[in-house]
Amino acid sequence: MSGTEDLLVEPDRLAAELDRADRADPPTLLDVRWRLAGPPGREDYLAGHLPGAVFVDLDTELCGRPGAAGRHPLPDPAALQAALRAAGVRAGHPVVVYDGGDGMSAARAWWTLRWAGHRAVRVLHGGFPAWVAAGLPLSTEAPAPTPGDVTVAPGELPVLDAGEAARLAAADTGVLLDVRAAPRYRGETEPIDPVAGHIPGAANLPAPGYVAEGRFPTAEALRERFAAAGVAEGAPVGAYCGSGVTAAQAVLALHLAGRPDAALYVGSWSNWVADPDRPVATGETSGR
Repeated sequence: MSGTEDLLVEPDRLAAELDRADRADPPTLLDVRWRLAGPPGREDYLAGHLPGAVFVDLDTELCGRPGAAGRHPLPDPAALQAALRAAGVRAGHPVVVYDGGDGMSAARAWWTLRWAGHRAVRVLHGGFPAWVAAGLPLSTEAPAPTPGDVTVAPGELPVLDAGEAARLAAADTGVLLDVRAAPRYRGETEPIDPVAGHIPGAANLPAPGYVAEGRFPTAEALRERFAAAGVAEGAPVGAYCGSGVTAAQAVLALHLAGRPDAALYVGSWSNWVADPDRPVATGETSGR
C-alpha cells in the first residue's frame, strides 16, 4: 500500500526539511501553478513563491502539443527530460511539486514525473495557499538552478489509450472512472470539447467525491468512496476526465487509497471525441 508520507507533504514538514542543517541539498521545488483558462501561472510565480522553487509550465513543458491525442497528451520524453534537467531535477533526488491550491496541476506533475521513472516526488498538500496560511516565507527571486541529470524512462505508471479505456469500461470486472462534473458526464453540457457525453460503460465519480480544495481525506475514507463507485479490490481501475489533468489527481487519490496500479487515460475525453467513430453515451447511468 502506498504511504501518504511518500505522496504528500504538509507545509510544516516541508519547511522543516528545507531548514535542516543539511539544507545545502534540500528537495527540488517545482512551482506548477496553472489555470485551465486565464493568464499563465508564471505571473503568480513571479509575484511570490516558495523560496528556491523553479517554475515549470504544465502546458508547454510537462505535456505534449494539443491535438488529436488530446489537450494535454504525453510529453515527448526527450523534451520532458530537457525541461526537468533545466529545472534542476536530479536522478534519485527528492522533488516536491505544488500548485495554486486545487491540487490538479500538482497531481499531473507528480504523475508525469512518476510515469517518467522519478519515484521521489511528493505533492505539497494544500499547495501554495496552505504554505501561505502557515505563515511560511515567500520569495520573488527566481533561482538559476544547477542543471539536473535526471533520465526520463517512460512507462513507470500505467496508461490507457482509447481502445484500452473502452475495453475497461465495458469489462465485467474493473471500472473506468469519469471524474468530470455530473452534467458533463450525462451530456447535458460540454464547455470545452466539441461533443458531450461519456465513454460507454464508464462510472461517474466527480472529483469532489474524493478531494476538496486540493486536500484528501484519509486512506480509509478514500477506499470507501472509490468502492461506492465500483472500484473493487484486485480488479482493474482507470480514470479519465476532460484532458487528463483532473484524472491524474484521481490516480493520486487511488494511490493514497492503496491502488498504485490505477491507470490514467491521458488523452481522456478530448482524445476520445477526436475520432467521430467512437461511441458516446449520455444519461445518468453507466449503461453496464
